[in-house]
Amino acid sequence: MDTVADAQTSGSTGFCIVGAGPAGMILALLLARQGIEVTLLERHGDFDRDFRGDTIHPSTLDLMDQLGLIEQLLEFPHGQLRGLQLISNGQVTRIAEFRGLGFRYPFIMLLPQATFLAFLADQARQYPHFHLELGANVQEVLQEEEKVCGVRYQRADHSHHELRALLTVGADGRFSKLRQQANLPVSPAAPPMDVIWFRLPRLETDPTDEASFYVGDGQMLVFLDRGDSWQIGLTILKGSFTQTKASGLERLHSILRRQVPWLGDRILSLQDWRQFTLLAVESGCLRRWHRPGLLLIGDAAHIMSPVGGVGISYAIQDAIEAANYLTEPLRQGQVSEADLTRVQRRREASVAVIQTFQRFMQEQIVRTALRTDRPFRLPLPMRVLLRLPGLRSLPARLIGYGWRPSRIRKALLAPQPG
Repeated sequence: MDTVADAQTSGSTGFCIVGAGPAGMILALLLARQGIEVTLLERHGDFDRDFRGDTIHPSTLDLMDQLGLIEQLLEFPHGQLRGLQLISNGQVTRIAEFRGLGFRYPFIMLLPQATFLAFLADQARQYPHFHLELGANVQEVLQEEEKVCGVRYQRADHSHHELRALLTVGADGRFSKLRQQANLPVSPAAPPMDVIWFRLPRLETDPTDEASFYVGDGQMLVFLDRGDSWQIGLTILKGSFTQTKASGLERLHSILRRQVPWLGDRILSLQDWRQFTLLAVESGCLRRWHRPGLLLIGDAAHIMSPVGGVGISYAIQDAIEAANYLTEPLRQGQVSEADLTRVQRRREASVAVIQTFQRFMQEQIVRTALRTDRPFRLPLPMRVLLRLPGLRSLPARLIGYGWRPSRIRKALLAPQPG
């Protein structure tokens, strides 16, 4: 039998990205357009995973516009969220309204992430410097004298390979293997909740174009319009999933019947806990996003709570800044730690602002909604925020664009030969 070493083959690339989610795919596309040799490694054999983030925020739609891809993207069947609202005891409170704020695309596009990623991959394949390898499970980083110089990975056929690179980027999510390998610890926060996701059929007579949060009796439900179905999240106290399951599906049916009566008998289709997916909510940020030869972006560098659904858009903005700051050093064949530090410095303040906003929303809405000792009422700080003319647009702006949103530098808009 061959040993791992015997089975290994070696290759090289200018730029290696681990993780073909939206951030990794966008970064690969931007670099390939500039003639940079880039190899994108993805552990799974395809892009199709259930309950991935399927939202494309206004900031990302602007990016697609910059790249001349927006018209093609909008041709896909999709939903549009034009606002966020909270419903409690029949009273509707507008939390965010994307219309009227000057956004070029004043909505969150709802599109299966697998469709979005396949679209981006098709665009990137037009450039000869782009290489995508699916089923490539990264095992460890390669290091020489404390510098990361690539990765070792296993293909779906169990063969082992080494890929050497001038720079490696970890875009491999909140459980990042590259982060663990690089020994870059996360400073964790403590979100008060987890989320149980499931789906129910959607009827043409159901509400449209809003993301709705139903709150009452110590429960909070989020509804996202997915065209022919509702993607529904039941927010529960952190670590209480086992207790929730033990209480039985009949209790869940009761919650849905009481909070969202217009669902009617559709709730009876929920008959097995295998129809549900638990999202264990985490949050945190690295103090340092890089080591010599390695940069982390997206959830690998800053784990986002699902509040506002901004994790994908913020990861994509990391990718934009990585392209802005690293394209020229990659052309020259030398990427310094100072170059990597510039990417982090450009993005870390924006991340700090949105994570502060998420903690505020978690404390003001989520923790209050999950209390069972008193009827739900929106806390005073939140009521003030939503009533003051100068502040009430803040949630929509932070969710839609973020603080100091990133845009591709003009010099990188036109494709360049290698």
